[in-house]
Amino acid sequence: MAQITKKEVDVVVCGLGWAGSLMSIELAMAGLEVRALERGGERDYPDFAYPKPADEYAYNVRNKVFATPKEVAVTVRYNMNQTALPTRKWGAFAPGTGVGGAGMHWTAVLIRPTPTDIKLKTYVDEAYKPGVLQEDMRVMDFPFTWEEIEPYYYKFELICGQSGNTGNLRGQILEGGDPFEGPRSEPYPLPALEDTLNNVMFKEAATKLGYHPFPNPSACVSRAWKNPYGNQIAPCNYCGYCSKYPCLNYSKASPQTAVMDSLKRMPNFSYEVHAEVVKVVLHDDQKTAKGVIYYDVDGNEVFQPAKIVVLSSFQLYNVRLMLLSGIGKPYNPITEEGVVGRNYAFLSNGGATLFFKDKNFNSYATAGATGQMFNDISPGNFDGPGLGFLGGAKIHSSQATGTPMAAALPKGTPAWGMGYKEGLEEWYNHSMKISITTTCQSYRDIYLDLDPHYTDHRGQPLLRMTFNWKENELKLQQHLKGIVGNIAKELNPDNMSMSFLPMGADFDLTKYVSTHNVGGAVMGDNPRTSALNKYLQSWDVHNVFVPGGNAFPQNFQANPTDTIGAITLMAAQAIKEHYLKNPGPLVQA
Repeated sequence: MAQITKKEVDVVVCGLGWAGSLMSIELAMAGLEVRALERGGERDYPDFAYPKPADEYAYNVRNKVFATPKEVAVTVRYNMNQTALPTRKWGAFAPGTGVGGAGMHWTAVLIRPTPTDIKLKTYVDEAYKPGVLQEDMRVMDFPFTWEEIEPYYYKFELICGQSGNTGNLRGQILEGGDPFEGPRSEPYPLPALEDTLNNVMFKEAATKLGYHPFPNPSACVSRAWKNPYGNQIAPCNYCGYCSKYPCLNYSKASPQTAVMDSLKRMPNFSYEVHAEVVKVVLHDDQKTAKGVIYYDVDGNEVFQPAKIVVLSSFQLYNVRLMLLSGIGKPYNPITEEGVVGRNYAFLSNGGATLFFKDKNFNSYATAGATGQMFNDISPGNFDGPGLGFLGGAKIHSSQATGTPMAAALPKGTPAWGMGYKEGLEEWYNHSMKISITTTCQSYRDIYLDLDPHYTDHRGQPLLRMTFNWKENELKLQQHLKGIVGNIAKELNPDNMSMSFLPMGADFDLTKYVSTHNVGGAVMGDNPRTSALNKYLQSWDVHNVFVPGGNAFPQNFQANPTDTIGAITLMAAQAIKEHYLKNPGPLVQA
């Protein structure tokens, strides 16, 4: 089919989730003509008005607003000796699609990593003796300081209307917040969400055991909020339809609520849905891009010329598009040469479910980010070196929603029939959870590349994931099992079950863990070990910028969205202040 060529724009943005919408509005506000291309469809609030999103089967079971494996499958294997097989159904993770991307149906826990997380390699070199950690671990520092990135965390938190308790204000430790958080230049924009019964119980038990719980930092706003872009976000009404759902009350910060309403009104911004970008086109010298090729809703092949190309889709797809476009050298795990595909990392979860006959947990009054957590078990805050592993977790209790299909029941309860109904009648609204969200380190033989066997509907190779749990992460799980068990014992439930990975466990793709995939096109200060510099600019193709979770060199226990927002805003600022005046590498190799 004949190729259609569009009018050149200043910036083409590929993917319109959090990173794409932030980059679009920041560059459009600088006067640039911005054109965004989104593979999925329109996702807007007339389609999500009450009661439409309150549909557990459609959103939580059938994954109504996620990309389908048919559209964006990946192949998965445990090690380099195996043949990877394609995903047929989402399990461990579930990527988003459409305008807003995964930022529309996220849980909205908006928490920063710690300064130690940002400089993890520096911490390892100082705290661990040689030989304690696995030889194949490849930990890296982020290529910026806490002082450099902190203002951009705060800017993104203002955009979202972050709600919570400040723990460290310019070095002063404040009661009720996280004493381990990095120094904040300003307090949280809004107060914390209200506590539920399980939160109060967890907080009391954790405090008694010497930990320092604080309310979950939340992008479900606790009060009405008008953000710096002029968008208004309504106060949370605790309906419980958060994770995997669009917010029916306009209360959860998302690209729709926090950015798109203002962005759509800008005359120098436009976007196209059902626009599947398949390649970044490079000039003959391979040092700059001249635009992207995509397929429109009618199947036409279209070339969109642009002076700047921003790849801002989900982490896995950013990596795949770089590989398909020849941007950066593909990673080779045997020689460790190449940069695109290295340092992929996921994470593990787990925890305990506690049942109380005499406690009535009102699961119809909750939000995705209601809860209490503590950060005592994160790198640098406990004796990881003495225990022989690197990493940590945020340990938290968050009130589950009241949706019946997701209701927790004791082990041994039948999954259907009369026994299931009796179990639901006896235990519904009588359970609480203690959960973990862990770190995950990067390793020499854990990586992403193009699959040599499987292709998509256009004949292009699928992305291949080589991933399995390592001994370090399994040791961490076992340590956390003891901590959670002690908290559960303090709470003294009538019944309980625990779920932690045993030593020797393999990655299970079929059970949901999280969609916090990171790495594969990481940022760093060395072009031999990173694909991007500190401003998310490709070392090889200087007018290509790649914001997203792909830039993380390993995964920390904090949810990634706050950091994705911060690094995107820092990159946008560098483009406006420096790149536009003098196009070229922003960091010298």
